[in-house]
Amino acid sequence: MNDTSSAFSCHPIAFVRSPYARRIDAPHQPTVVEGTETGAVAEAIIEFTADFPAIAFRDLAGFERIWLVFVFHRSEGWKAEVRPPRGGGKRSVLATRSPHRPNAIGLSAVELVGVEEHALRVRGMDLLDGTPILDIKPYVPYADAFPDARAGWIDGIDATLGRHSAPGPRKPRGTPAK
Repeated sequence: MNDTSSAFSCHPIAFVRSPYARRIDAPHQPTVVEGTETGAVAEAIIEFTADFPAIAFRDLAGFERIWLVFVFHRSEGWKAEVRPPRGGGKRSVLATRSPHRPNAIGLSAVELVGVEEHALRVRGMDLLDGTPILDIKPYVPYADAFPDARAGWIDGIDATLGRHSAPGPRKPRGTPAK
């Protein structure tokens, strides 16, 4: 068994520059934009830190999608069970995409629009402005796509409400709807 007392250290290689300043503004998933202010898929910039070498990302040109490994930097802790937007009752946190996780690490697939001098232009962003990026990996369809995979409790929600029934962002409590 491995020593569980050892810690890992990660440092951001980039930061997100997105139109989303608050959690309620951002979609729950990159492709679920209903309820956002514009109702459109957002564009954003992944801005690399000054010391990160451009040679490390230049060959991303030509990839249509990339995976962003990031930190939920505004997470305020976690619980073993959470109430997901589509899940009805409580679900175990590891069976959800909750931002409140044992380690505040997230994964998001976005469309790569362009490789720029010291940044990436992306579309389909669901991350808040200032989100630290720990790593970026290319999306490779033959290895990353499993369209016939089962999705546990989510399959039951899809069968009842439809596959694209995910809600958009919630408005803050006490704020009247527009």
